[in-house]
Amino acid sequence: MVMTSVYRRSLPSPPAIDFSSPEGKKIFNEALQKGTMEGFFKLISYFQTQSEPAYCGLASLSVVLNALSIDPGRKWKGPWRWFDESMLDCCEPLEVVKEKGITFEKLVCLAHCSGAKVEAFRTSQSTIDDFRKFVVTCSVSDNFHMISSYDRGVFKQVTSCRHNCGTFLVMLMGFLTKSLSQTGSGHFSPIGGYNAERDMALILDVARFKYPPHWVPLQLLWEAMDTIVQLTGKHRGFMLISRPHREPGLLYTLTCKDERWISIAKYLKEDVPRLVSSQHVDTVEKILSVVFKSLPSKFNQFIRWVAEIRITEDVNQHLSAEEKSRLNLKQVVLKEVHETELFKHISKFFSSMDYEDILTYSAAKACCQGAEILSGCSSKGFCCQETCVKCVKGSGEAEGTVVTGVVVRNGNEQRVDLLVPATQNDCECGPKANYPAGEDVFTVLLLALTPQTWLGITDQALMHEMKQLVSMASLPTMLQEEVLHLRRQLQLLKRCQENKEEEDFAAPAY
Repeated sequence: MVMTSVYRRSLPSPPAIDFSSPEGKKIFNEALQKGTMEGFFKLISYFQTQSEPAYCGLASLSVVLNALSIDPGRKWKGPWRWFDESMLDCCEPLEVVKEKGITFEKLVCLAHCSGAKVEAFRTSQSTIDDFRKFVVTCSVSDNFHMISSYDRGVFKQVTSCRHNCGTFLVMLMGFLTKSLSQTGSGHFSPIGGYNAERDMALILDVARFKYPPHWVPLQLLWEAMDTIVQLTGKHRGFMLISRPHREPGLLYTLTCKDERWISIAKYLKEDVPRLVSSQHVDTVEKILSVVFKSLPSKFNQFIRWVAEIRITEDVNQHLSAEEKSRLNLKQVVLKEVHETELFKHISKFFSSMDYEDILTYSAAKACCQGAEILSGCSSKGFCCQETCVKCVKGSGEAEGTVVTGVVVRNGNEQRVDLLVPATQNDCECGPKANYPAGEDVFTVLLLALTPQTWLGITDQALMHEMKQLVSMASLPTMLQEEVLHLRRQLQLLKRCQENKEEEDFAAPAY
């Protein structure tokens, strides 16, 4: 079977001007002299090529997040914490993005969930003058970066109009070139700079296998954005991304790896308030029973505790000072969860159901997922044959818990370490270690629901008690930030639900 292939494409010029061409260099130097290339240097330092044909949105966001020095709080490969396309899955499963790409609103959701501050606008909500002002803002500072969502076809249409007016042969060549373009005309890329005198913007095209970075007239870029996505019926647009006021969650996060996340988000936001108001509940335990027993399947795939993974052979037997510091912070959050009154109720309820969350089972799954990220292969081919819980020394005499898993794929073994936060309490048989488990995960998720969730409880005394149990005011600062992060994620995921139009791209404020 013969497979056709394409090596790059000729950049339609004009209207686009290759960044590395003599004219492109001249435009760059002019903008540099005027101070409108300040954002360029950070972006180009972290610039990358999209790893999949439909990953333009993920690649653009990875570039911007790394350029802003936002710490993802989890490892990429080896000891390195770094944003990569494979880590951007909290608002849309990677398998879906790989096949269909990502929508504008879900890329905004991803940016929020990754800890960035985002201002997003569709062209239907803005004007070209507003857009120009934002482009200037990103060009004179490296504290803000812009991602543009545009239709490549507008550039080609202009080229066809300006160049194909002479002969049938040229028109035919234009048609043949167009036939080689990738499926779909929508694209995401960061904006790398601006030349005010020429009114041209620099597109740092993440599809570098196809086009190099290039300058385009800002008016034409606006026209390319001011188009409607056929799938959603909405206009394209642009987003301004900057560093957050607070870092993302340390220990807990929501994920959309399982496509049933939509029903789970709906259950939490809509069904739980209805259930607690429609059924007779007279104790906190009965409220928990109503909520827990009606949970959708795969609920435990929706909220996770954030695990830190490393390849055993890449590190020594001791925790580094940096690893120990992060583990300590997670342990503080875990301890604060365990000390809440709500956790005590939930722990008692779980005990009555003979519920047991086995660390080694959870760790085995996490080790497989970690091996997937570290190797770049699908986790479906991995099997964790055994796990071993052990304590390792940190800085000084402090210790940390590590679960080492032996992960096998195609007959090849790899040892993967999972760093696990833990707290201790005293019991009859001596000190007992407590690890992240279903009780604390369920606790923080209920804390993340809005206070309005419980207003329908008919027993006024019980409603007041429940509101006290989930009150943010009674929580320590670090746990407050953790809960707020989950609450924002939940609200953002609600905005991304299918068949729901949502034009407010601001992060929820609570």
